[in-house]
Amino acid sequence: MSQEGNHYYIPAPSIWPITGSIALFFMTFGAAFTVNKIPVGYGLLAIGFAILVYMLFGWFGTVSRESEEGKFNKQVDSSFRWGMSWFIFTEVMFFAGFFGALYYMRILSVPWLGDLEHKLLWPDFAGGWPTSGPGITDKFTPMGAWGLPAFNTALLLSSGVTVTWAHWALKLNKRSQLKWGLFFTILLGTLFIGCQAYEYVHAYSELNLKFTTGAYGASFYMLTGFHGFHVTLGAIMLTVIYFRVLAGHFKPEHHFGFEGVSWYWHFVDVVWLGLFVFVYLL
Repeated sequence: MSQEGNHYYIPAPSIWPITGSIALFFMTFGAAFTVNKIPVGYGLLAIGFAILVYMLFGWFGTVSRESEEGKFNKQVDSSFRWGMSWFIFTEVMFFAGFFGALYYMRILSVPWLGDLEHKLLWPDFAGGWPTSGPGITDKFTPMGAWGLPAFNTALLLSSGVTVTWAHWALKLNKRSQLKWGLFFTILLGTLFIGCQAYEYVHAYSELNLKFTTGAYGASFYMLTGFHGFHVTLGAIMLTVIYFRVLAGHFKPEHHFGFEGVSWYWHFVDVVWLGLFVFVYLL
């Protein structure tokens, strides 16, 4: 069926959704057993991740073949765009919840707990930010904005430029520039992940910045950790797109697979700017 056909393509029943559900089943129980120090948890986690990787390769491959066979007309393309838009919206709301929690702690709850009327409960708690919170005596050094965080910001902003370069190269059918733009985007994203891992080691071992250090430590790791997870997913998706480009996939007039991933990458860029300002800088 050609892209210009009038029929909306409906794929045949697929094993991949149930395969993903099985993977999540093993991963959920594996994570629960692992945090409770039950040895079988590690094995369940490994099985779950293995099934998940198998599902991703299979599902990506199926959709790629359907696209290259011309089964997706303009109506299907529009559905993909709406689906990706709503997915990114849910991710915006996900991070909005964490940013809201950070705002609540810094502007409302921490100053309130440091008010004079609560000095009977925590007489030594000043209520300033950054803080572990009342009742937590562990000392820590907050993570500064300049140095590695600023370098990571430059990496991600640069990756936004390179993925845009690749997108325009695809529209102009400049395949060599497309390949280089994607390659540099993946490289910059991978460097970001490596730098963040190094930052975590430094924060844990030298700054005593941990989940156990309370409000600041928990908010720092939850926000930056989930963002790092999203960057990792984005880098994996970009790698899949890169290999599809090497295989000759995508045309200037038909390339939503590439475009959807570039939307996602720009989203993680914007979220990082918010993190840099509200977690590191202020």
